[in-house]
Amino acid sequence: MSYAAIIAEEFSVREEYVNNIIALLDEGNTIPFIARYRKEMHGTMDDQLIRQIADKLEYLRNLDARREEVRSLIDAQGNLTEEIGAALDAAATLAEIDDIYRPFRPKRKTRASVAREKGLEPLAEAIMQSQQTAEDPETMAAEYVDAEKGVEDVAAAIAGAQDIIAENVSDDAEVRKRVRNLVRFHGIVTSSAAKEEEEEESVYATYYQFSQPVEKLVGHRVLALNRGEKEGFLKVSVDTDPTRPLNSIRSLYVQGTSACAAVVQAACEDAYTRLIYPSIEREIRAELTEAAAEDAIKLFGVNLRQLLMAPPVKGKIAIGLDPGYRTGCKLAVVDPTGKVLDTSVIYPTHGAAQESRSAEILKDKIKRWGVEVIAIGNGTASKETELFCAKVLREIPEKVAYMVVSEAGASVYSASKLAAEEMPDFDLTLRSAVSIARRLQDPLAELVKIEPKAIGVGQYQHDMPQKRLEGALDGVVEDCVNSVGADVNTASAALLSHISGLTSTVCKNIVAYREENGSFTSRSELKKVPKLGAKAFEQCAGFLRVPGSANFLDNTGVHPESYKAAEGLLKHFGIDKKDFAKAGALLSEKATEESLSALAEELGIGVPTLQDILRELAKPGRDPRDELPPPLLREDVLDMKDLKEGMILQGTVRNVIDFGAFVDIGVHQDGLVHISQISEKFIRHPSDVLKVGDVVKVKILGVDLAKKRISLTMKEA
Repeated sequence: MSYAAIIAEEFSVREEYVNNIIALLDEGNTIPFIARYRKEMHGTMDDQLIRQIADKLEYLRNLDARREEVRSLIDAQGNLTEEIGAALDAAATLAEIDDIYRPFRPKRKTRASVAREKGLEPLAEAIMQSQQTAEDPETMAAEYVDAEKGVEDVAAAIAGAQDIIAENVSDDAEVRKRVRNLVRFHGIVTSSAAKEEEEEESVYATYYQFSQPVEKLVGHRVLALNRGEKEGFLKVSVDTDPTRPLNSIRSLYVQGTSACAAVVQAACEDAYTRLIYPSIEREIRAELTEAAAEDAIKLFGVNLRQLLMAPPVKGKIAIGLDPGYRTGCKLAVVDPTGKVLDTSVIYPTHGAAQESRSAEILKDKIKRWGVEVIAIGNGTASKETELFCAKVLREIPEKVAYMVVSEAGASVYSASKLAAEEMPDFDLTLRSAVSIARRLQDPLAELVKIEPKAIGVGQYQHDMPQKRLEGALDGVVEDCVNSVGADVNTASAALLSHISGLTSTVCKNIVAYREENGSFTSRSELKKVPKLGAKAFEQCAGFLRVPGSANFLDNTGVHPESYKAAEGLLKHFGIDKKDFAKAGALLSEKATEESLSALAEELGIGVPTLQDILRELAKPGRDPRDELPPPLLREDVLDMKDLKEGMILQGTVRNVIDFGAFVDIGVHQDGLVHISQISEKFIRHPSDVLKVGDVVKVKILGVDLAKKRISLTMKEA
């Protein structure tokens, strides 16, 4: 089957569309560009599905590359037969290809290789062929006794022959396939405490006496077991009843009940115990880990997408507070565009006098700059800072709300070269306060400056294959940035670097160009930027906005290649371009009265492109994040001691994991809604119902002050 046929079958899409996507990718088009501006060629698939298709294509190409590599290696040894070639052609996974190559792979010194050096391979072959005869293996082995070669007696000769048979059995691809499948379906993963004196309160106490079938073990348990083993708390194994696999191996190799057959049977049992099972156990655990990691990466991607696409708090002057004890609480005032207006350091936790002085400073900043929102970092001293803020806000006439925001990665960003370039006049701590304020104003623009895995919405992210994790998360960031678009005159180089088709060098050139020549006045002016060629312009133009352009289309998601069609659309309905701002609703109304397919044909474009143009002209410069519910801003605070069983509160979902979701209810300590408490209906995964940033109602199930744990339910809220 062709790549397109395999992918089309797996994802249940048309083969023609997959062929088009493969061609577009091979031509150097980016996934956001393909998803947005080539819809007719793929049936309006979204960027996530196209990315999955691209990943599968890469896997299939790597699989074929490995297939041909193994074919060449076997052929170079003179061992390639039609049967082996056919087996390689039929292999559907890397594991199957490696099983075929196993007998031909150069080996380190083994018991079998030592036996072969002693000249015992003919004896092993003779014993295999004599299983249905009355031949005595000891008589046969007597011919091979040779002290000079290290074969001291008959027993040593038979033992060496057994080692050779055992290795041959172990190298048999069919044997390994059978055993692997049996362990997948019948194996049990078990764990126990690595040391008898392990304390019950260890985070791994749940796994001190644990067992679960391989096929039922969920990803987060796999990752927990791996970490517990790595940290020396757990002993983990995959156990299975050897009866089935041994019977399967015997059926392939043992013939009859003769003395020679008994030698072969003993070799099969040795092969299973010493060579096959330990290897298959490692493979099964690697498979479980890979599948768990893939699921965790997908979940991380979902959470990251929701966090990046959180609604911005637009048009408001904000204060960012980076809490701290010894060094004080760093304060930064930023205007609606993120420009720093003022900074200070206050000490609300240094006694009554300093708290009073800090309150006066905060009140002064709020009044002087017209502050409307405060963003408080959720790190050290966050709780005390939140209590302090709530108290101050109750004492002033101004209407000011606050929100606790995640400061994950803020310290990494503050110490980065990028932060130093953006804010050379501020030290690390003040940069962090600025970043916290900007995270509330525009989460996407600020969070793209931080390595995705440091943003803090994952699960076991440090245990993931880092290259795969980074690739997946970079894809999420790219999709989010391009779905929102960027103002070419205000976007940072960090934000621009995620725009389709732009390299980091070109992004720096864009910033340098506008610093030297002033703001861009049109999209076409981008062509003057050094190293921004025709292909890069094609890929990036539709995602970059120029609000001040004389051509209103430059501030929409309409691609320059469709400007003629967009203008033809307005002309068709008799709408003057100058009245464009007022014409959106009228255009939408008139368009519904006509056949879209006929109109698209008249304009020389596809129906999906026409629909996109209509959406853009109806809401020029629209931000998809504006259509989401606004973030939950608070004006007062609770203490964990104030929580009572049965209380109903509003909170914000901070993280979604395999077994539930963590919700910020305004007491500094996030509460856990277990998967069983999310919905009255059965759900397979918390992400089926919840996403990061959701504002939800929850009911307190229980509070453990000593362990700082809050149990929540959404069922009765």
